[in-house]
Amino acid sequence: MDERKIPLVSMRGIDKIFYGAYANKGVDFDLYAGEVHSLLGENGAGKTTLMNCLAGLYLPDAGTILRDGRPVVMASPRAAIENGVGMVHQHFMLVPVFSVWENMVLGLKDEPVRLDKKKIIARIRELSEKYGLHVDPEAKIWQLSIGEQQRVEILKMLYRGTPVLILDEPTSVLTPQETRELFRTVGNMVAAGHGVVLISHKIEEIMEVSDRLTVLRKGVKIATAPASDLTREQIAEMMVGRRLADISLLDDRPAPGEEVLCCSGVCAKNDRGAPALASLSLSLRAGEILGIAGVDGNGQDELCEILAGLRMPDEGAVTVLGRDMTGASAKSYIGSGVSYIPADRKGVGLVPNMNVEENISLKKYWEAPIASGKFFIDWKYVAELAAERVRQYDVVAPSMRAPVRVLSGGNLQKLMLSREITEDTKIIIAMQPTWGLDVGAAEFVHERLIEARDRGVGVLLVSKDLNELQTFSDRIAVISGGAIVGVIDDPRATTLETIGLMMAGVRPDEK
Repeated sequence: MDERKIPLVSMRGIDKIFYGAYANKGVDFDLYAGEVHSLLGENGAGKTTLMNCLAGLYLPDAGTILRDGRPVVMASPRAAIENGVGMVHQHFMLVPVFSVWENMVLGLKDEPVRLDKKKIIARIRELSEKYGLHVDPEAKIWQLSIGEQQRVEILKMLYRGTPVLILDEPTSVLTPQETRELFRTVGNMVAAGHGVVLISHKIEEIMEVSDRLTVLRKGVKIATAPASDLTREQIAEMMVGRRLADISLLDDRPAPGEEVLCCSGVCAKNDRGAPALASLSLSLRAGEILGIAGVDGNGQDELCEILAGLRMPDEGAVTVLGRDMTGASAKSYIGSGVSYIPADRKGVGLVPNMNVEENISLKKYWEAPIASGKFFIDWKYVAELAAERVRQYDVVAPSMRAPVRVLSGGNLQKLMLSREITEDTKIIIAMQPTWGLDVGAAEFVHERLIEARDRGVGVLLVSKDLNELQTFSDRIAVISGGAIVGVIDDPRATTLETIGLMMAGVRPDEK
């Protein structure tokens, strides 16, 4: 880096404090033109907070930001964009009721008063085709899957052409093919002189595409080094401050029990009225992890919502513990021991403006011991319950009364797990449970799911991480076009290529 005299952006001595606690303390960070500089650390280490300061969402409490060597104040996202800094956030910054093309131009100064819709859509289609980020420009954001929303966020920054691009967990919801396409895009941008900050928990990806990396731990910078100088194990240990446990050896897992969840011939439409599930059938047994593999948008969302009582099937039947639950309410599913861990932590799993105690009480606020009589909640009990759950699941929060929106992604996930995995849980429906989590937080989630399985809970694990599915699933059901194309009884003896073909709709008995 010696030949690069002035960084595109520099951050010097950055402090950021929330509720009296340091999220960042004295952090230095540089990004040069023509490099990928990755930012790593456990969830809650301050990575996103630091980049939010650079992107104008937060004002640092101390420190200086320089753009091309000149001090600047990123007082707002608009100021950051005007200074050539754009950020694709892990939790999407989109307006749900607006269309894709409307979100694309929202906040831009140079657009005319009367927008040229055809020209904007043509540009979006051009970028979509060029970078393999396909999305319908006229679709409403609320109608899109999480993966499609992520594509919109990436396209939004590409549309703006920012020289400094911050990607916060950009591949968490992308397929391997989409990830490769994204990295080709990143490579093209770097070759053109752009600087890219990549925040990711996937160390293999970091090592593949990064020039340098910086590790944060508890808000403090641990080190900055060339990525080529470090091994995967060294990076992981720097992030969490310890060696990770090996929980991939599952040969001693108990034999599955009887069927606890079954759906037969289930058909359903998505939010746009198009067919999403086509006569789908599957069976989950007690004491097993059944993985669901599939390209995003093939009916996984609709399937999990039906199995959690959040969506009514058009046809077919759902049975829970031998009881017909077809068309039953979410409250009835909860009463039957079904726990739901959605992929969208802030939008579906938790209420961002409610505090930790309130979110803990959401699961069964209508019955004792949380409920006190018909119309009141025993807040003393809730406080004790929340404190115990936070302790058990090692949730880091500035205060039990703090709104959960200030928690990191990993701590949000731990908080949701602490509410959903209880002694009464018989079935867990987990959608992308390690999405956007660092290696330490992902390890924690896997341990909790394995513990639940080992005590007889049936776990439905929906993930686009095929390595995760292969490692932790007892069986894998592959979904394509809204139907199960095959079930793999021995995932660790099956190649990723075979699973990939099934995800593309090729049945196991086809040549």
